[in-house]
Amino acid sequence: MKVIDHINTSKETLFSFEILPPLKGKSIQSIYDGIDPLMEFKPKFINVTYHREEYVYKEREKGLLEKVSIRKRPGTVGICAAIMNKYHVDAVPHLICGGFSKEETENALIDLQFLGIDNLLALRGDPIKTEVSFTPHPKGHRYAVELIEQIDAMNKGEYTLDDIKLEPTNFCIGTAGYPEKHFEAMNMQTDLFYLKQKVDAGADYIVTQMFFDNKKYFEFVEACRSVGITVPIIPGLKPIKNLKHISFLPKFFNIDLPDDLSNELLKCKTDMDVRNLGVEWGIQQSKELKQAGVPCIHYYTMSNSKEVKEIASAIF
Repeated sequence: MKVIDHINTSKETLFSFEILPPLKGKSIQSIYDGIDPLMEFKPKFINVTYHREEYVYKEREKGLLEKVSIRKRPGTVGICAAIMNKYHVDAVPHLICGGFSKEETENALIDLQFLGIDNLLALRGDPIKTEVSFTPHPKGHRYAVELIEQIDAMNKGEYTLDDIKLEPTNFCIGTAGYPEKHFEAMNMQTDLFYLKQKVDAGADYIVTQMFFDNKKYFEFVEACRSVGITVPIIPGLKPIKNLKHISFLPKFFNIDLPDDLSNELLKCKTDMDVRNLGVEWGIQQSKELKQAGVPCIHYYTMSNSKEVKEIASAIF
């Protein structure tokens, strides 16, 4: 079932969450261990992120350089198929621009269709550590809107393999939105302009970057509606878990923490203090969002479900 159909047929706020593929060497059981505690809340869909393989170049004989993989996570498509088979819940793989040609993207989409996976989240993706800024594949997409256009074209039966006739796909396309502006956008208005382009290109719904101030989300939704974006906007939440997060999350995700939260965090002395505050803050955020009638609350678990389970227990 498509994410948009889950939203349109539900009379209450849905619960969903996102997981990371395990690092190379870990089994699928590590995925199940993160999902099992959250199944009691009846998630309608589970997102699975995609992380590009990262490389370093090591010098070999005669000054030649060898490309060596240093970080790789198992395939998102396979994990999604395993989740759907085990839990009978819709899985939403992340599809990114970085590292893929248009032909490789098309092949991945054909594989998804064969597996019965009809939802996906289309993203540009972040630069890898060896890149100063995002660098697209020479034969790939530079922006998420181009990826969405390719998916939408396949939904209409238009393939790059124009010498053969293939059935149209039927993907429900999600895209990302940023209540506090994407860090590369000049301002919020230009960010909304590009977001509307993605929706006009075929995105069915929006999932937001994490935020800790609900006012930012409500203002973002209002701003989206003012420029003609009418698709559902799903808030994304993540509980703060440790002292490191206090500086890491604002820096890495380009977000601000509200004064009420930051004042309390300044009083925290241990990781457990931060963790307990993060859970309580997540509960209060979730209660307000649910009371406001948001279509779904999406939690970023980072494959650690303990804190999200505590929050969901108080909300769903």
